[in-house]
Amino acid sequence: MNKAKARENLMTEWKDVNWRKAEIRVFKLQHRIFRASERGDVKAVRKLQKTLIRSWSARLLAVRKVTQDNQGKKTAGVDGVKSLSPKARMNLANNLRITGKVRPTRRVMIPKPNSDEKRPLGIPTMYDRALQTLVKQALEPEWEAKFEPNSYGFRPGRSCHDAIGAIFNSIRYKAKYVLDADISKCFDRINHQALLKKVNTYPILNRILKQWLKAGYIDQGDNFFPTNKGTPQGGTISPLLANIALHGMEERIKEFARTLKGGKKANQDKMNLIRYADDFVIIHEDLGVIKSCQQIIEEWLSDMGLELKPEKTRLTHTLRTHEKETGFEFLGFHIQQYKVGNYRSAKNPHKEILGFNTLITPSKKCIKAHLNKIGEVIDTHKTAPQAALISKLNPIIRGWSNYYSTVVSKETFSRLDYLVYQKLRAWAKGRGKGSINKDKYWRTVGEQHWCFSTENGLRLRTHSETPIIRHIKVKGKVSPYNGDWKYWSKRKGEYPETPTRVAKLMKRQKGKCPHCGLYFTDTDIVEVDHIVPKSLGGKDTYDNLQLLHKHCHDTKTASDGSLHKSQDEKV
Repeated sequence: MNKAKARENLMTEWKDVNWRKAEIRVFKLQHRIFRASERGDVKAVRKLQKTLIRSWSARLLAVRKVTQDNQGKKTAGVDGVKSLSPKARMNLANNLRITGKVRPTRRVMIPKPNSDEKRPLGIPTMYDRALQTLVKQALEPEWEAKFEPNSYGFRPGRSCHDAIGAIFNSIRYKAKYVLDADISKCFDRINHQALLKKVNTYPILNRILKQWLKAGYIDQGDNFFPTNKGTPQGGTISPLLANIALHGMEERIKEFARTLKGGKKANQDKMNLIRYADDFVIIHEDLGVIKSCQQIIEEWLSDMGLELKPEKTRLTHTLRTHEKETGFEFLGFHIQQYKVGNYRSAKNPHKEILGFNTLITPSKKCIKAHLNKIGEVIDTHKTAPQAALISKLNPIIRGWSNYYSTVVSKETFSRLDYLVYQKLRAWAKGRGKGSINKDKYWRTVGEQHWCFSTENGLRLRTHSETPIIRHIKVKGKVSPYNGDWKYWSKRKGEYPETPTRVAKLMKRQKGKCPHCGLYFTDTDIVEVDHIVPKSLGGKDTYDNLQLLHKHCHDTKTASDGSLHKSQDEKV
């Protein structure tokens, strides 16, 4: 960057940045990196990555992501820095360089979902978070062109529902054996030397990656601990590094399949390894082949310093009822095949009756955890107003129902609604000295009787009102870096966990943000905005709503004359 340009950048204020121009510049570079990586042009990849990392636009976007868009933007690292002002953001972008030493992370322990265990989280300083995001912007397009088609975790444009879709496709026409496996403490045990060798980037980038891996952490007692293995969970680049470490598992299994008797392509198609982060399944019709795959994967993982978790690794079958182990659980779903009569049986592409159905349902463990969470909320709101209880419960019910809305959940939803109703009856009895006060807490809303609602019209959402809509799996190896914005913005509006209001606005706006004119990407945080603010008399109706990027929403709210704190829904 020449001196005149640098001075111009220093004088620019955060509110005056042309974000549309910055995003287009960065994406063009990322698209070129992706294409160069696809064709194996390493020299072009490295040259473009260096250009992107030096780019003023890329540095601005990296800072915006960690200071405005990121959910953990108000969490401080060891330096105590958080919630940067616009001027501080601009200074951070200007000073972002891949030089000098990195600071250790701040170690915090957070609970694992649906478990009593806790996992360590390493919070980098704001500077290191921004620098990691900048490096990730350069590295991710290269690896998105390389990653295997059945890797779904922590990747743009892919979700756990895509992984479940891939599993369904692999077993829908034939009962098979399954190795259901989990890698033991994957993020904590990755071998640094093996990982850096695999990343195989240019020296300066390799050096900063090594520093982040070995930065160490400071616990709550201000004690320093070095890190000689693993990638620190909490860093923005850690998920990408973990995916790079595990890249190659699917190809190794396919390689083994090609050595089996029969046609190489047919054998390769019969073998499936589907991975979401450090959880994976291997699927094949032959038990002996599955056992061999387990041994092969154990040897492959050992080269990265990893091993399978014995208590979470098991062999099972999708259909055979005479065996003890039938069906398996993956990402909170239970997957199993059931023998049925010809009338209800699934059919293959040739319309031949298979004699079984493949059903994917919410797992019993997750149903129980969800019901317990609802019970805890009701118990902690024994003396709270009904409106407060409904406001607390609705997001929990909506989020859980949306997650399971792509599978066979109708009966589960109905049963949960009944059990929640019983808990609410107990809640009402506790307040009414034995009486449930039906007319006070339950009303008829539209065609729905016994609706738990307030006089003002606030009602409790039910699980059953969530429609069951099958999720369409992402195509093969496609990536958002291929530039097909229409495909990716359409998919974003169709994700199961997308709220109905957001999906409708996404469709109406044809996947574009009206403030900046850019398409919404999979990694964007979007918010529902009132075109005329509610504080200025705007109504909460669809004709007064629009979907904006979070940063665009911040800019719009700062200039639209709002007098009060925005009540817009965040998604």
